[in-house]
Amino acid sequence: MMETLCVHPIHDLQGGGGSLLPDIRPSTAYRYLESETLQYPGFHTTYNQIRLGEVMAKLEHGSWGLALSSGMAAITTAILGLVKEGDHMICTRELYGGTRKFAEYELPRRGIEVSYVGSSPMELENAITDRTKIIFMETPSNPLLDVFPLKAFTEVAKQYGLTTIVDNTFATPINQLPLSLGVDIVVHSGTKFLGGHNDLFFGVLVGSRESDRETIFRTAKLYGGALAAQECYQAERSIKTLALRVERQNDNAMAVAQFLYGHPLVEAVYYPGLESHSGHKVAKAQMTGYGGILSFTLRASDNQVDKFLRALTVIQPTLSLGGVESIICTPSATSHKDLTPDQRMASGITGNLLRLSVGIEDKKDLKRDLEQAMKASLGR
Repeated sequence: MMETLCVHPIHDLQGGGGSLLPDIRPSTAYRYLESETLQYPGFHTTYNQIRLGEVMAKLEHGSWGLALSSGMAAITTAILGLVKEGDHMICTRELYGGTRKFAEYELPRRGIEVSYVGSSPMELENAITDRTKIIFMETPSNPLLDVFPLKAFTEVAKQYGLTTIVDNTFATPINQLPLSLGVDIVVHSGTKFLGGHNDLFFGVLVGSRESDRETIFRTAKLYGGALAAQECYQAERSIKTLALRVERQNDNAMAVAQFLYGHPLVEAVYYPGLESHSGHKVAKAQMTGYGGILSFTLRASDNQVDKFLRALTVIQPTLSLGGVESIICTPSATSHKDLTPDQRMASGITGNLLRLSVGIEDKKDLKRDLEQAMKASLGR
């Protein structure tokens, strides 16, 4: 069971002195004459780095894992390790703003072409060229919680010998195991649910094929995204409660989504757990829980949205997501601010769209807070 696996993911590489907990080994200088492997933080080969990679490999059912300094470091390392000038990459249309900006601005500078597709496997197949190397997916997506059919997409990818990468940040391995559905590489912004307390910044990359490992590690070394020992230890500690936190967040998010759905002051609710969601059937087939993130649009002007945010007392208007505290933001002003107005509009990221990361508080308190804030800012 995942609850047990989170607490006891690995049984080797234990700390010394009979400690139940692993050591924290912050050294940047290691003897090398007696060692087969060169240990150095920048090489991703130290004790705590290896431990965290192995923990995440266990949770994601992968064969190897790599801890990095941020979610974007994990995403860019995975991509840059597998493409070169002249190659073509396909991305799902809905992406985290940082990923989209990397694809729009950085990859073209390196001579790498990017195309975007929706959730149709036929659309995906039609986008493939003889230069395509990677399919990058984010499901559920940020911020509209679009769901992409992983099994169908990986089947198309395998027909053409393409590598598939999935950003599993919103789902976490508690709710979704992409590698078990045929995906080759999974990436996470560990800052979010894996860390879970809004106090830790890191990323993780997990692979299912040994053939990718050397290439990915070599790229990671070159781009300098190593994670320090203390942060590796903190991440491993946080993961021990991952299943408990996510299960509570799943339950709370479903209750809040149901409360908002059909509310007279709410235009739309985006949550895969709702039967009204366009991706509900796919999510039900490939996920074991629907996650702690939902988005909704208020029947409100930009000024009223600002008043609504300021009227909240339990839920906090804050950057980031995935922590034990419920936090809310307007993606147009935060995660997707760097997109052009036309890009935001095309993706449905309007000024009255709100992304809510549901925490572990009492669900009744969360619903009361939303109700009073809507009353205070929008009236009935």
